[in-house]
Amino acid sequence: MNAEKKVAFYTLGCKLNFSETSTIARNFVNEGFSRVEFEEKADIYVINTCSVTDNADKRFKTIVKSALKQNSEAFLIAVGCYAQLKPEELAAVDGVDLVLGATEKFNVTSYINDLTKNDIGEVHSCEIEDADFYVGSYSIGDRTRAFLKVQDGCDYKCTYCTIPLARGISRSDTLENVLKNAKEISEKGIKEIVLTGVNIGDYGKGEFGNKKHEHTFLELVQALDKVEGIHRLRISSIEPNLLKDETIDFVSNSETFVPHFHIPLQSGSDTLLKKMKRRYLRKVYTNRVAKIREVMPHACIGVDVIVGFPGETDELFLETYNYLSELDISYLHVFTYSERANTEAAIMDGVVPKNIRAKRSKMLRGLSVKKRRAFYESQLGNMLSVLFEGENKEGYIHGFTENYVKVKTPWNPELVNTIHTITLTEIDDDGLVRFNFVETKVIV
Repeated sequence: MNAEKKVAFYTLGCKLNFSETSTIARNFVNEGFSRVEFEEKADIYVINTCSVTDNADKRFKTIVKSALKQNSEAFLIAVGCYAQLKPEELAAVDGVDLVLGATEKFNVTSYINDLTKNDIGEVHSCEIEDADFYVGSYSIGDRTRAFLKVQDGCDYKCTYCTIPLARGISRSDTLENVLKNAKEISEKGIKEIVLTGVNIGDYGKGEFGNKKHEHTFLELVQALDKVEGIHRLRISSIEPNLLKDETIDFVSNSETFVPHFHIPLQSGSDTLLKKMKRRYLRKVYTNRVAKIREVMPHACIGVDVIVGFPGETDELFLETYNYLSELDISYLHVFTYSERANTEAAIMDGVVPKNIRAKRSKMLRGLSVKKRRAFYESQLGNMLSVLFEGENKEGYIHGFTENYVKVKTPWNPELVNTIHTITLTEIDDDGLVRFNFVETKVIV
């Protein structure tokens, strides 16, 4: 039966979700299913959900409707964080047939007996305490870069966050398996690997099913740096208190790890950082940025920030805004605070009206545009390498330099998944950078 059946996937949320969707998709293909694009007619649609914000929750229903437009009789499966947190809510959405929780999602095919649609979704969701084992994953085939999962879960208790409730305790892949997966990725011709997880700086905890650290994040980085055939390694989001000077120094001297860091801040106010139960104060963040700039002046530094957290007065917001304005960073990811069930912040006093949250978010997004523009301008004239991506966007091909400057040039399919040495020349009207090729030598 499976050889005749088509399956499609849609991923909401983070790089970690993309890596897990890709692994789940490979499991389907190994079982004899044929994978198609989500916009195509399929017999099964799998939606990997996110529940970081209200917006991700609301988008789920829209995606379900989109799938049913392609095939009203399709079998719809929901997996991921939202599926773990609110399985009954998802099961009640018209058209959803199966909802799988944190541990069940990696065995999707074993829950499919037939593809007869259900009147209400069937739920298989564990207690989150049972999500105490590790399942490795990586994305491949979707992009010119791969997302390699090295860690899952989180032991932090940030007052706004549901991730520990959705993914369980902090646990890590074994170093041996990470290196095995990295080698597999490189052998498939993928040029760049992005390390991902919930709290990757906590790598090593739970590596062999226990709570102690068998390896550190630095040891992981050092081991990956020795894997042959990998052209680029990029560290995704890492907590400032877990990004050590030794790691920054190692990256600065590596020919494989690229000078790009994404470091969550969440607030520039120590008052709010304490309310959020973050594990650092502003001084730690300042020191991390200063250290990176000291050893890698051209590094790209991205920042996560939350606006509208309970108790964020005008004065405390301006404290964050002014801090970020003066800090030598490259761009912001701005998240408007939204109340999440079963979190401490949801019942805190000092609720910020939603129109004020939106106004502050707009201000910080505007600041991000200025920061990115300034960073791009600082790179003009520099000789860098660019990895070209595979999509034709309105007649242009895009790519990223090692320090995450996005460039564009007229579409040329021969450039896809190749690395070229370039000189950045000018910033276009759309904010992207044009360039000159320095040499015809490429890495293919």
